[in-house]
Amino acid sequence: MSLSINRPIKRRSVIQGVGATLGVLALRGFSVQAAEPAHFSHGVASGDPLSDRVILWTRVIPGSGDHSTVEAIWQVANDADFTEVVSSGTATASKATDYTLKVDATGLPANGSFFYRFIVAGKSSPTGRTKTLPLGKVSEYKIGVASCSNYPQGYFNAYKHMADSDLDLVLHLGDYIYEYAEGRYASKVALEQLGRHVEPTSEILKLEDYRMRYGLYRTDPDLMAVHQRHPFICVWDDHELTNNTWKDGAENHNEGEGDFHQRIRAARQAYHEWMPIRTAVNGDQAPIYRSFQIGELADLHMLDTRLHGRDRGLEYAKDLTYQTIIFDVRNQNAPKIISSAQAALLEDGQSLQLLLPFDLSSGKPIAVTDYAKIADLDPKALPKGWAYLPDAAAFRREKLDNPQRTILGFDQEDWLADELKAGQVRGSKWQIIGQQVLMGRTGIPNLTLDLEGKPKEYVDFVRRLQSLEKLGLPFNLDAWDGYPASRQRVFEQLISHASNPIVLAGDTHNAWAFNLADDNGRAVGIEIGTPGISSPGMESNSATTPEKLAAAFKQASTELVDLDTAHRGWAEVTLTPSQMTNQWHFVDTILQRDFNVTSSQVHVCEAGQRKFRNG
Repeated sequence: MSLSINRPIKRRSVIQGVGATLGVLALRGFSVQAAEPAHFSHGVASGDPLSDRVILWTRVIPGSGDHSTVEAIWQVANDADFTEVVSSGTATASKATDYTLKVDATGLPANGSFFYRFIVAGKSSPTGRTKTLPLGKVSEYKIGVASCSNYPQGYFNAYKHMADSDLDLVLHLGDYIYEYAEGRYASKVALEQLGRHVEPTSEILKLEDYRMRYGLYRTDPDLMAVHQRHPFICVWDDHELTNNTWKDGAENHNEGEGDFHQRIRAARQAYHEWMPIRTAVNGDQAPIYRSFQIGELADLHMLDTRLHGRDRGLEYAKDLTYQTIIFDVRNQNAPKIISSAQAALLEDGQSLQLLLPFDLSSGKPIAVTDYAKIADLDPKALPKGWAYLPDAAAFRREKLDNPQRTILGFDQEDWLADELKAGQVRGSKWQIIGQQVLMGRTGIPNLTLDLEGKPKEYVDFVRRLQSLEKLGLPFNLDAWDGYPASRQRVFEQLISHASNPIVLAGDTHNAWAFNLADDNGRAVGIEIGTPGISSPGMESNSATTPEKLAAAFKQASTELVDLDTAHRGWAEVTLTPSQMTNQWHFVDTILQRDFNVTSSQVHVCEAGQRKFRNG
């Protein structure tokens, strides 16, 4: 039986229909009075399925009367007419949870497809469809993978295509919302012609801000449709919190915006209120990494690479210093080069540390160590052919390769190792790692051959980038490339305790396929990076063509099998006992409601191979 998906009431229609005061305040979770009955203006959703249960979600905008609590009936049935109800109960929505409502519908048969709804005062929500996870042998399982849906960039056409696709499950790998203020990280066309404005208009900092932003997103008809049609398993990335978050801070947070940890507590609370995620017994501040079993076919391990244990991300501008040289200047007539250890034994003023210039005129960097030539150099007016070079060796030794740096936290690393070992005992066929950022090694692409006629700012950026490329440094320090010791520890566990690892990633807004290898060149598994739903990819800040950009990345990244930098969309991952396949689905526009879909070639990994076929 096919499911008829109701077209949702748009947010502004709600406001017009029941009064501006009711619409705004109800969406923000305040107590209100109105003559209208309860509304389900944010649709329904389901998530975190197990073999015998699934989370059901909705939000009730209260009607007239007492709004301290709203009593709801929930039903799960085998049919869309609800003549065969298999599980039901009552639940209470309240102001304390922004009138969101989540129930754990238990007692369901494994591998079942169900319809569900909520009823308040005789008024029914839209009907949703969900599934439980299978037990035992599974012949085929289809997973949709999504990330990076930015409302003011354009329509969520990729979500609409996912909603219309035959899937067992949707994995959302983060950046479900974006925290920015109106006009920041937004498309001018989407703002001025499509009316994709954000609420609140300021950057979201407090609990009510986060609630309102989720409320806006969840009135989008395409996002509502995909939630209504498929169960979700989700993890956050940084923008559900704030850009480039780590355990103790973020790039997009400053002291003027209040206490960071208070902001994160608010963001986590809103996330748990608005997402169909099973909230731990100890509440919404508990870790969200967790595992699921898809029968004997696969184990799914969802990680938190963003918040739980991530150390501060390195930045080349802050952490990569230039090479220096130290002189013993006690004898001004004959300064001597000394080591840092020797300098530490001298008193203040007896040693002098200088930037070390290199003569590049011959094509090979030659250090200039003559004190008389370099002591009074103006860094902004170096002799022709001279340059200061970064100290890549020290950067790697002291920072990048530090074994104490972790992207997961050591407790989450240990948890993942235990989960992999348990799956090994059970004999699980595939091991899926669902997480946020790329694991594959990504080198810096050479873009210097395409600079003619380009803006000076772009030319300067590319040249700075290429100076790092010559040093063999990675492209993206915000990904696992910025935490290589932590990655190697995870890879060792995957080699030892996983037979067929599959890593899934979001974050970059682009489509990637990698054959993963550890530091010793041993094959680990494969990685699929899903394109963004609407957030712009690398084509938006590159002056070269997508084809040239992809070719440059492939040349710089030995593990990279395939890459698309020009399209928005999603990844479809299909598992059977013998193979895994991936296919990206790309929409041709996010600035019109009418769109076309093109699909990539199918990437195949045979069981036991740990790499893509012909890759």
